[in-house]
Amino acid sequence: MNREIRRVSLVVTAMFLALLVASSLIQYGAAGELRDDARNRRTFYDSFDRDRGPITAANGDVLARSEKVDDNYSYQRIYANGQLYAPVTGYTTITAAVTASGLESVENSVLQGTADSLFWTRVQDIFMGKKPTGGAVELTVVPSVQQAAWDALGESRGAAVAFDAKTGEILALVSKPTFDPNALAAHDPEAVAATYAALEADPAHPLYNRAISGDLYAPGSTFKLITAAAALESGLFQADSQLEAPDALELPNSSKKLTNFGESSCSSSGKMTLAEAMTVSCNTAFGWLGMEVGADAIAAQAEKFGFGQNLSIPLRVQPSTFPTNLDRAQTALSAIGQYNDRVTPLQMAMTVAAIANGGRLMTPHLVRSEQDAELRVVEETAVAELSRPISAGTAATLKEMMVAVAEDGTGRRARVDGVTVGAKTGTAETSENAPPDVWTVAFGEAQGRIVAVAVVVEDGGPRGLDGTGGTVAAPMAASILGAVFG
Repeated sequence: MNREIRRVSLVVTAMFLALLVASSLIQYGAAGELRDDARNRRTFYDSFDRDRGPITAANGDVLARSEKVDDNYSYQRIYANGQLYAPVTGYTTITAAVTASGLESVENSVLQGTADSLFWTRVQDIFMGKKPTGGAVELTVVPSVQQAAWDALGESRGAAVAFDAKTGEILALVSKPTFDPNALAAHDPEAVAATYAALEADPAHPLYNRAISGDLYAPGSTFKLITAAAALESGLFQADSQLEAPDALELPNSSKKLTNFGESSCSSSGKMTLAEAMTVSCNTAFGWLGMEVGADAIAAQAEKFGFGQNLSIPLRVQPSTFPTNLDRAQTALSAIGQYNDRVTPLQMAMTVAAIANGGRLMTPHLVRSEQDAELRVVEETAVAELSRPISAGTAATLKEMMVAVAEDGTGRRARVDGVTVGAKTGTAETSENAPPDVWTVAFGEAQGRIVAVAVVVEDGGPRGLDGTGGTVAAPMAASILGAVFG
C-alpha cells in the first residue's frame, strides 16, 4: 500500500513542479510577448485608461499626444498635422478590428509605458503612488524639411525621403496620397471601421507608405548609379573608360532594340566615356555596360547597398529587389533600372548617401530617443555604420559624376545656391503608352553636412506623358535640399 502511495505522491509532486515551471515561464519568460500580442484584448482595452505618451519631432514639436476626455475611453489621441506625418506616426485606434500602424504600433510599449527601458520609471511610480503614464518617442524628422517635401510633391502621388548621410537620421519621410489619423483615432467604433474600410478600398492606396513599402517602383535611370558602381568596383572600368553607345543597342536573342530617351543619340561616334554616359543618362551605353559587367556582379553590388535586406527604422522597410536568372537582354534592361527592378525611395536615398559619404552607409533610423514621462532620455539610438558597399575611390568617382549630372546634365534643376549638389534623374516606364514614374536622387553638401534625397512622382506628375525626372522630380529635390541647408 505504501508503495502505491509513494508513486501517487511522486506523480502529484511532478505535476505540481510542471505547473510551477509552466506558470513561471508564462509570468516571467513570456510576459512581454504575451502583453504585446495583438490578440491580447485585456491589454488593448486597458490601454485606453492610460495617458499614452507623445511622439515628438526633432525640434520638440508634438506630433501625437493624448488628451483627457470625459467618455468611456478616458484619453483621446490627437495628431497635429495628421496627414503630413501619417506615414511616420501611423495611428492607434479603439476598434479592435482595425490594427494600429506606424510608430504608434512599433513603439507601442514605450508610448504605453510598459517598455523595458521604462522599468525603473514604473517602479518609482508604484512607490510614489502615481498612476502609470506612457513614455515619449523623439523622432529625427525635421518639421521644416518634412513640410518642404510635402509641399514639393503637391497634388502628385509619390514619395520623398531626406536622409543624413553622416548620421543615418531620416529628416523627412513623405508619402502621397495619405490619410488623417485623427479619423481612425476617433471614439466612435462604427465611424472608425467605416473610415478604415473606405481607405482600404481606395484604389489610390492612401494607407501605403510609399517611401518604404507598398507596390515599390521601377527605379529607371537612377539605378545606373548601382550599375556604374559594379563596373568601377570590378576594376575593369574607370570614369574615362570607353563604352559602346549606339543609337540603338541590339539585344541578344531578342527582336527588340534598346534605345535612348526619345530615341535620341548619345554620341555621334557611337562611343563615349562612362562619365559622359552618366551625365546624359545614356541608355544604350549603360545597357551595353550591364552586359559587360554581368547580372551577378550587378546583383551583388545592389545587395551591398541594401537590396534584399530586411531593415527596420524601426518601421519595417520592404526589401528592394533585383531580378534573378537574367539572360543578357534582360541584364541590359535591368542595368538601366527597367525590367523587374523594384525599389523603395529610402533604398535609393541610402544608395546616394553611401556614395556621398565616401562609401560608408550609415544605419537609417527615425527614432532619436525614448524618454520617460518627464522627457528624460532612457534610451538613445546610436549612430552606426550599416555597411561599406563601395570603396572610397569608387565613391569619389561616382560623386564627381553626380556633380556633373547636376551641373551639366539631366539634373540641373536639382541645384541649390551655396550647396554642392550631385544628382541622378530617372524616367521609369511602367507600361506601354502609360505616363512614366519619374525620379530624382540627389545629395547636398554644405556646412559640414551631407544629406541625400530621393523623390519619386507617379505617372509623370503634372506633366503626365511628358514628365521626366529632370523636369518634374529634380525641382522637388532642390526644394527639399533648400529646406535642409536654408
